[in-house]
Amino acid sequence: MPRLICAGLAVVFCSAFLSGCAAPCAAPVDTSASATALPQIIAHRGGTGDAPENTLEAIRLALAHHADAMWLTVQLSKDGVPVLYRPADLSALTDASGPVSARTAAELAHVNAGWSFRLADAQGAEAYPYRSRPVGIPTLREALRAIPASMPVVLDMKALPAEPQTRAVAQVLSEENAWTRVTLYSTEAEYQRGFAVYPQAKVFESRDATRTRLVRVLLDQGCLDAPAEHASAAFELHRAVTVVERFTLGEGRSEVNATLWTPATVACFRTHPDVHIVAIAVNDADDYRAAACLGIDAVLSDSPEKMTAIRAGMAGALRCGR
Repeated sequence: MPRLICAGLAVVFCSAFLSGCAAPCAAPVDTSASATALPQIIAHRGGTGDAPENTLEAIRLALAHHADAMWLTVQLSKDGVPVLYRPADLSALTDASGPVSARTAAELAHVNAGWSFRLADAQGAEAYPYRSRPVGIPTLREALRAIPASMPVVLDMKALPAEPQTRAVAQVLSEENAWTRVTLYSTEAEYQRGFAVYPQAKVFESRDATRTRLVRVLLDQGCLDAPAEHASAAFELHRAVTVVERFTLGEGRSEVNATLWTPATVACFRTHPDVHIVAIAVNDADDYRAAACLGIDAVLSDSPEKMTAIRAGMAGALRCGR
């Protein structure tokens, strides 16, 4: 969980952060007009709420549910092949155990990536539908070929060190002629540096840069170092944060749920033209409406089936209050 550290009188600015607005809080952006465009829906891990995450089955269902883009998680197999998997250990989601890097891509294809996927019926009874019809861990190449060339894809880099995976992913993107439709993301700044050597690479700015700018605006420290033209930035719409106040005899802590994307922060990120903003973890109608009224470009959602239905219900009828 991120920590916001406030020392001495700086703690008064934390209250502005907790309220989700930058000073002067009495002058919000007027969003009373009807929204002209609704945010695109990105299938998080291929649609982890609808099918086993990062599988060809998830991709198939996300396409059927009319997702606008695909967000996939990449690690490297033992034989250096980029594959789709998120956790550090296979036991988190599959019927196997150990790191992805301990098995070849061919071996991972026979691991059941749907082993832990649960569905509940109307009475709350849980079932594990993919235990009887297993789905393997696909390669990045297979995933790209399963997704229409016109659909944007975000690849979330998970494994460290970054250099071998950067090189392997770049090779696949070149061989599949996929650079133009792929944008790269990672919480590890090492990947931003690694892909910087590829002039054709499109990369989200580092999470550290996005977070720092959001917090500065929310604490009324000004819009410093706005993203460059054509940049992409992604961060949670809401985020659990630990506020730490330091003083002579120790420190005080408060756990809060902060709203990071506000009219003020969005305006800062829009300083230069064509900056693409993605709000992460938007999974219900209220948050989707909030993102739409803020002018967010796209939302990262677990269930394309649910969110596309929510969007359809808002089309032509969305009005944003003050």
